[in-house]
Amino acid sequence: MVNYYLGIDNGGTLCKAVVFDAAGAEVASASCELKMLTPEPGHTERDMDDLWEKNLFVIKEAIKKAGIDGADIKGVACSGHGKGLYLWGKDGKPCRNGIVSTDSRAWIYPEKWNADGTAERVFKKTFQKILACQPVSLLNWLKDNEPEVIHHIKWIFAVKDYIRFMLTGEAFAEITDYSGSNMLNLQEVLFDKDLLCEFGLEGLYDALPPLKSSTDFCGGITKSVSERTGLKEGTPVAGGMFDIDACAVAMDMTNEDNICVIAGTWSINEYISKQPVLNKTVMMNSVYCIDGYYLIEECSPTSAGNHAWFTDMFLAEEKHRAKELGVNMYAYCDSLAAKVKPDEQNIIFLPYLFGSNYDPQAKACIIGLDSHHTRAHMIRAVLEGIAFCHKVHLDKLLANREDTKAVRLAGGAASSMLWAQIFADVFNMPVEIIDTKELGALGCAMAAAVAAGEYSDLKHAAETMVKVKCRLEPDYEHTKIYENKFALYKRVSDSLADTWKQF
Repeated sequence: MVNYYLGIDNGGTLCKAVVFDAAGAEVASASCELKMLTPEPGHTERDMDDLWEKNLFVIKEAIKKAGIDGADIKGVACSGHGKGLYLWGKDGKPCRNGIVSTDSRAWIYPEKWNADGTAERVFKKTFQKILACQPVSLLNWLKDNEPEVIHHIKWIFAVKDYIRFMLTGEAFAEITDYSGSNMLNLQEVLFDKDLLCEFGLEGLYDALPPLKSSTDFCGGITKSVSERTGLKEGTPVAGGMFDIDACAVAMDMTNEDNICVIAGTWSINEYISKQPVLNKTVMMNSVYCIDGYYLIEECSPTSAGNHAWFTDMFLAEEKHRAKELGVNMYAYCDSLAAKVKPDEQNIIFLPYLFGSNYDPQAKACIIGLDSHHTRAHMIRAVLEGIAFCHKVHLDKLLANREDTKAVRLAGGAASSMLWAQIFADVFNMPVEIIDTKELGALGCAMAAAVAAGEYSDLKHAAETMVKVKCRLEPDYEHTKIYENKFALYKRVSDSLADTWKQF
């Protein structure tokens, strides 16, 4: 008898449910696009009821596609975008729309806390910089702008913890997600009322759910969910994890050999270490899903989501042509970009649709166009600009490591051999790609398999469930060209730092 495990991933753009067997092979998947609500500039939100309905749909659809009995699924776990805010009310309903991690409305609060010394004091407990999209900033924005919401909060959730709550009816805070929220004391791995007091949030201490780890049992599938999805009532649901942890463990980041780069809605760049980085040269330390390790992270909302936006906004003709040819739109765009060599254009694309690496007010732009440039030149510039932004982060991480064997690449870039090679050339490092399209969901399935007793721990699960598909070596000639283009990228970005304040 074959055991199956279900991973559910709610990211910046899609909700996915994927069925894996115990060896890590993908059996079936279903996905649904998530509607982004932008009621005001800088606000990115999601209807929580609609989000839940879409999760129910993809779970049922994935089981149907797998052609198995829901009872054959022995465990479930969720992952999702970190940061953001999903609030459950005292009346048993969402308090308001969920807030997605690309939201920048609360940018003034980190600035205030940096200026008044709060950021310096809390760093001793949180080991991370304060971001506008973290719960501490968003909750303060709500205090000042929607105070009625604050008084109505029963539970403060990350997105995947909200979905797990809806699956089981039990409220828990899984450690990896909350350790990236600036609300958790990373020294003691506990919620800290004194820490919340620093942010003026001590009144919300009781709204923080009990803490659980990634592979802990967090309740069983309820009868109502069983009836709507086909999952068996009582099927164990594991804690799950922050999507950056899920992708990392699904890339066999179970030791300190490699760096993980995820090119999705967010630019995620990370490695694991037994010691946090406390010199303030990196953006965030959080608790990793494997005991004894920290996840050292550099991130910004500057990655493949910019490529999707550019494609939707400007490449209608290419979309039509790809449809005529019966090929994937992005593969067709790759074929155009491949005709442009690295030294044949110096267009600089700044992938700042949702802010830059450290400035939430920064804007996306394309600089250096002239009359001979074609869409092919622009597509390649977009691919390169996103890779350059990742390299800004990567350089900060490498400054704190003595040795790295390779970069494990995931996200949209891993689906394109052209783009993956650009990453290898820009980084001047080997790039390895894992043999699955759904890393976040695979990481969840691994946690579910551990919780169900299939494997003793995540390291054991990775030995069987994770497989490397290919390895790309950097092209030395291209690397030399990209060194100069990266320097130009940084000069252009730095020169506009003061300009963003005028927008």
